[in-house]
Amino acid sequence: MVGHGNRKRLVRVANLQDYFRISIEDITTRQRVDIDPHAAHYVVNMLTLFSRSDELYEDDGEHYGLRPLALMLADAASAESIEQRNFLLQRIGDVALFISGFFADGLAKKAVDIDYYIYMGGNAYGSLSEEVRGTFRGNVFADVYRELAIKFQLLVDVLNEISEGARASSDVDLLRVYDVWLKTGSRRAETLLRKSGVVPFPGKGTQRH
Repeated sequence: MVGHGNRKRLVRVANLQDYFRISIEDITTRQRVDIDPHAAHYVVNMLTLFSRSDELYEDDGEHYGLRPLALMLADAASAESIEQRNFLLQRIGDVALFISGFFADGLAKKAVDIDYYIYMGGNAYGSLSEEVRGTFRGNVFADVYRELAIKFQLLVDVLNEISEGARASSDVDLLRVYDVWLKTGSRRAETLLRKSGVVPFPGKGTQRH
């Protein structure tokens, strides 16, 4: 069940993996986003996995929740093995994509906003691509991680639309949309602004991805 204000509705799907696959295919077509099929398949599997809270959140016996990305990056830097480092880089990329894709509005009141997640996630996937290239695993995944790194912002836009589609209301918080556009250069945010009669004007801090 997905809540929006005091209104709630139940979104019924026969198969969650198919729901994510069909949604991504539909939105990338409408947004004219070219995503490699292997990268899209990776995202579908990641979303399906993280739909289970026990896969998304960590439990070390004392704390249950999401470990900050900065701490995960520090763990990766001090990892005792390449395998552990790569696991943590993948975890950073996956968590950053999931959170910025489905909980972007909630980041507005946090110490770090969506642009931080995009930066951390894209860099993690990029580093992971270089780490595994030339290895047995790299023959399959190096190009996928590189695609995820390069098109991280575009994928965030796609997941934002999936998230919005699950809400009971299509109301748009224009100030938040404008803030996201200023910080990330999101094409989807710009489109929403223009549809609402707002013509965004890039400032010095506007990011382009």
